[in-house]
Amino acid sequence: MRKSVVVVSTMATLALLGGCGKRGYDRARPDEFAVARQAPLIIPPDFALVPPQPGAARTQGNNPQAQAIDALFGGPARRSAGETSVIDQAGGATAATPGIRSGVGDPQTNVIDKGQTTSDIVAAPQGDGQDARASVGGAAATAPTASPAPSTPPTPAAAPTPQPK
Repeated sequence: MRKSVVVVSTMATLALLGGCGKRGYDRARPDEFAVARQAPLIIPPDFALVPPQPGAARTQGNNPQAQAIDALFGGPARRSAGETSVIDQAGGATAATPGIRSGVGDPQTNVIDKGQTTSDIVAAPQGDGQDARASVGGAAATAPTASPAPSTPPTPAAAPTPQPK
């Protein structure tokens, strides 16, 4: 009897759960962030305008991402007087060399060799530092790992007793 109750209840549970996917209980919901406003239809000031090509980008520049950024942050802020004076003291806003990125890898650039250890550190993959190892002069050193706290607290150093004069 007990075995049949377990079998019947298991089958009933499976039958009830089998209907969840067909009844719309799945977690597929519409994306509320995919909705974008379209610009209202207007009568163009010049009727000689060429109609847009099918599939071409909109000419109004209706970029929802840019609209969201402008709504959140209010567009570019003006520089304060202090910021402007600091930039002017540093050489002005136009003092930067426009082609600086093309000259960085130039063969005429002077490079200082700081040794193999620095090259290894720079070339090492990014990690959390838990398995950090350094090799200096052939001897490998492993970074200490966190160990559990000792069961007995360390004893404080005895205070010196005052000597009578």
